[in-house]
Amino acid sequence: MWSWFPRSVCCACGMEAAALCDAYFALQVIYARRKYKISPPDTMGHPEFERIFRAQANCSEYFPIFLSLLWVAGIFFHQGVAAACGVLYLHARFRYFRGYTQAAQGRLGPLYASARLLWLLLGLAVAGLLAHFLLPPSRPWVPVWPLWLLGAH
Repeated sequence: MWSWFPRSVCCACGMEAAALCDAYFALQVIYARRKYKISPPDTMGHPEFERIFRAQANCSEYFPIFLSLLWVAGIFFHQGVAAACGVLYLHARFRYFRGYTQAAQGRLGPLYASARLLWLLLGLAVAGLLAHFLLPPSRPWVPVWPLWLLGAH
């Protein structure tokens, strides 16, 4: 009944870490609203508040994509590799948030790093799904599936 649980622990931890990051970013918006006296639903005001608000919104917009790729890559490719990419992604997003809150140009380096990590997670997810649907269940796939697909049995 619980056979899926041990294989998903790393992804579950990554998901919880993402939730904590998102909560931290949301708290920063609340603190900035209080500091600059900007009541909801207003989103305009002091430039520092606007940067904090945009950084939080941008990070929140990407979290569903990140979480779905994390889980698919973790389940169908390898949870350790997916979790490592997840930790790096969250670190890049944290740097993105910090950079954006200080200056708009400070977001670019971490933004590109997080985008590359999302592409990597997408590649791992696709590779895992291809292996799942194209390889016989008895074959170990991680190191050999590209060769098997090319016909080198």
